[in-house]
Formats: sequence, structure tokens, C-alpha cells
Amino acid sequence: MSDHAPLAYEDIDEARRPSLVEALVPIAAVVVSLGVGSGYLGLAPHAPLVWSIAFTGLFARYRLGYDWDGVYDAAASGLQMGLQAILILFVIYGLISTWISAGTIPGLMYYGLGTLTPVIFLPVTAIFAGIVAFAIGSSWTTVGALGIAFVGIGEGLGVPLAMTAGAIVSGAYAGDKQSPLSDTTNLAAAVTDADLYDHIKGMRVGTGIAFGLSVLAYAALGVFIVETGDTNIAAFTGPLADSYALGPLVFLPLVVTFALAIRGYPALPSLLAGVFAGAFTAILVQGVGFTAAWNTFLYGTSPATGSSTVNDLLAHGGISGSAWTIAVVVAALTLGGLLERTGILPTLAHHLTQAVWSPGSLVAGTGLAAIVTNAFSAQQYMSIVVPGLSLRNLYEEYGLDERDLSRAVEAAGTPTGPFFPWHAGAVFMTGALYSAEGAISWWWVPFYFFGILSPLVLFAMALTGHGYTQQPEPAEGVAPADD
Repeated sequence: MSDHAPLAYEDIDEARRPSLVEALVPIAAVVVSLGVGSGYLGLAPHAPLVWSIAFTGLFARYRLGYDWDGVYDAAASGLQMGLQAILILFVIYGLISTWISAGTIPGLMYYGLGTLTPVIFLPVTAIFAGIVAFAIGSSWTTVGALGIAFVGIGEGLGVPLAMTAGAIVSGAYAGDKQSPLSDTTNLAAAVTDADLYDHIKGMRVGTGIAFGLSVLAYAALGVFIVETGDTNIAAFTGPLADSYALGPLVFLPLVVTFALAIRGYPALPSLLAGVFAGAFTAILVQGVGFTAAWNTFLYGTSPATGSSTVNDLLAHGGISGSAWTIAVVVAALTLGGLLERTGILPTLAHHLTQAVWSPGSLVAGTGLAAIVTNAFSAQQYMSIVVPGLSLRNLYEEYGLDERDLSRAVEAAGTPTGPFFPWHAGAVFMTGALYSAEGAISWWWVPFYFFGILSPLVLFAMALTGHGYTQQPEPAEGVAPADD
């Protein structure tokens, strides 16, 4: 989690503070660029993001009065905010390749195929991912470490890849939101001045409803898969057993990584330790040479299992294969920094408060602000801190507890990033689950049920008056209103 301090509306120099109309101009430019570039022309997100960066930078320079150094500093602030995400992406790409070479991911696939059935696979995957994410406090580590293995198990059981991806990511985000070790959970509590465990308790009902409904939906899909799917488990387990030594030692990298995460070590050192454990295991168990083990970390894997399907699943690009993904994230974070530091996002959040008419509308509006910030900043941290800081005083005016604010920004901010293909979370999750360069998140998000339901449950609870941590009582000077 970065120490980057977000810009509040009151902190913007009045001479440069954009009006609402001015703030909407670059936002419209971003929407048009992405809509025309990616939606109509079918371009990868890179070029439309560069168009958006150029327009926003010129707008800040010649309309808002920033000098070129100020424009550069604004762009750089976004990269500073997302530096940890970029470093995690580098390490995760190397970790996946190293764990494939070590037999860790092939071992998970082999034993999973021998244990799970199509009817229970999706709900079990979601629940297991949720437990792991809760224990280690990281949705990214959970998906990066386990994603490819569960994708392989799903392929062997005849489960469509998009459904498997949706179940993994749903469980990872649900568990992350309830974990006291999670960086976003801690950030939401800190930004809103809420006690961490009060914040977690306040999210419990909404998260439980959204995740419970998600698991039920995956169970229903499991029945559908049994009726229509085509399983061929032996076509997967045979090549895996013939190509890798699959004894208990292949799970050493998994144990090392998760043990460190559970002990409270940050994601980066935990993942890097997993890389070293993976290289060691590849050398010791699979008989890979020292140089070859580290070349795998850099250049990826090219398995020869005798099965083209298994080869495709286990082929991964290593660190060198992360260039497409990293480029999208860097461009998106640059744009997010420009929009935030030039006052555009804080201005939009500020004007949102003018549309609030009741406690319920305030909570729902906070969730909407978090989603919009997610879309334009491409960073889940920003989706928490911008509305969290901008709306905190308004919660006090309406007599709402800080836990209502922390719950709103995390319920709608943390899990909704994957819906925007240029978002750091979307790019990472897609890259970790699907190794083809250029894949975007749209193909699996229809099955990302938790991401869909989490904000919807928040909106429903807010607008019906349920789920507040204390009975809302408008402060003096604020007229009471019905939800």
C-alpha cells in the first residue's frame, strides 16, 4: 500500500480548481477514446489510454494553468500510487512459470482432478479461494498462486474457462474484503477513521449476502455443467503424471508463500520467497538445472507433456511475458494520476455531495463514486481514498458512523476494478488466469458474480435503510428525509 496522499477538493488551488463542466471535459474525452478505440476500432487499451493521457495533459496545461512540471508530477503520482501493483505483476508472472517448472501447479491440477467433480467444482473453487484470501489477506496472491491450477482442473472437468475464472476471482475478493491482513481493508478503515475490526464487522452482512448468493449461483451452474459438459480427466492426469514428479515436495513453494503471508509478511516478499522456493523445488524435485530454473523465471515455460491441451494450459511467458500487461497498467495509472492530481476526480466527488438528499442516498452515492473513481483511476486504492476523504464530513452531518463510509467505499470500490479492462486489477486477474497476450476481462466478468452483487447489495441496503451501524440522525441544519 502506497503512502501517496490523495488530493482533497479543499486542497486544490482556487486559481486551478476545475468547475464541474471543466472536470467533465477530460472524463468525456476518456470515455470517447476508450469507446472508439477499444469498443469500435477493436484496439488494445494502450493507444486509447495514450490518447486520453495526451488530452488530459494538454487540458491541464492550457486550460487549468499547470506548468509542464506540474503535469509531469501529476502523471508520476499515479505511478507512485500503483508501484506496488506493478512490482507484484512482475513477480507473479515469474512465480507462475517457476511453479509450473517445479511441479507445484501441475500437482494441484493432478490431485484436484482426482478429488473434485463438475457439480461441486465451481462452488468449492469460490469457497476455497475465499478461505485462502482471508488467511493471507491478498486477492492478487490468491489468484496468482492458485489461478492457473484451478483453470487446469476446470478444463479437465469440462467447466468453461470463463466460469472458473469468475469463481476464483469472486472467492478471492470476498475473502480479501473480510481479512484483517488485507491492504485495502486496512486502507478503507484508515482513510475513514474507522476501527479496523469494526469496519470488518460492518461489512460482514453485505459481504455474506453477496458471496452466499454467488456460491448458490455457482452451484446452479455446476448442475448445468453436469448435464451439458464433456469431461476427460484421464487426458489431463496422464500427461501430468508422465511429465512431472508429483510427490509432496512439489507443494513446498505453496507452503512457503502462504506461511509467510499468514505470518503477516507483505505480498512482495512472500511472493518473492515463493519464486526462490519454486526454483529450488524445480532443481531438487524435477531435476532442472540451476540456469534453466532461472531462465524459466525470466522467459517462461514450454512444456512437452504429449498433450497439446495440457501444454497450452502450462505454457507461460515468465517475466518477459508481462510486457503487454505492464504497459496497460502503466498507461492507466498515468492517466489516473493526471485526473486526480489536477483536481478532476476530487471535483467530481465534491459535486456528488450536492446531489445527496438522505442518508441512504449518501451511502449509495459513495458506492457510485467509488466505482467511477475505479474506472478512471485504474487503481483500487484511489477508489477508496478519493470518496473516503471527500465525503467523510458529510457522513458526520447526516449522523452516520464512519463504519458506514468505510463499508461503502470497500463494498463498491475494491471488487469492481475487474469490470474495466484497463484497470490494474482486471489486467492482472486476466493475465494470471489466461496466458494469451492481449486477453481482456470482458470474457469472464459475466461470471464474476461477487463483483456484480457486492455493490448491488450495498445499494439495496442503503436505499431501504438497512445495514447502518447506527441509526442515522441528521445533524443540526440538515433536513431529515425518507429513504
